[in-house]
Amino acid sequence: MRQAEGVPVTLRTIIDDNIPSRLELVSGFIAAAVKKLEALGLDAAAAFDLKLCLHEAVFNAVKHGNKQDSSLVVHVVVKMGSEGLFLEITDQGQGFDFSVIPDPTTEENIGKYHGRGIYLIKSMMDTVTFSNEGRTIKMFKRL
Repeated sequence: MRQAEGVPVTLRTIIDDNIPSRLELVSGFIAAAVKKLEALGLDAAAAFDLKLCLHEAVFNAVKHGNKQDSSLVVHVVVKMGSEGLFLEITDQGQGFDFSVIPDPTTEENIGKYHGRGIYLIKSMMDTVTFSNEGRTIKMFKRL
């Protein structure tokens, strides 16, 4: 977020939680997170985008990042500022090379069942960055 003439930027934490890396826990975790987000009074389109992106990022972190190892957790942080919502999802896995994510819209990938989550996230969020060797995805949605 930008700082206006020396005024510090204030972010309010909406979610700061860990989820064990078990796929059967993802839907319940997302449902609870969405209730917190709905309490912010988001419009329907923004709420849909955030729910889908949060679900995709957490699901990917559990399944691909932590390889469903329930001794590992996925850390989810959602903060709200004057410009919008910041989401940060971090797994404890080995990471991945986020610079070589295949484009699911190309002819060779169009029929594949995997590889659409990050594509959807990038198209629905205003900014998406990876860090921590691919273990952390940071997203921003302007509201």
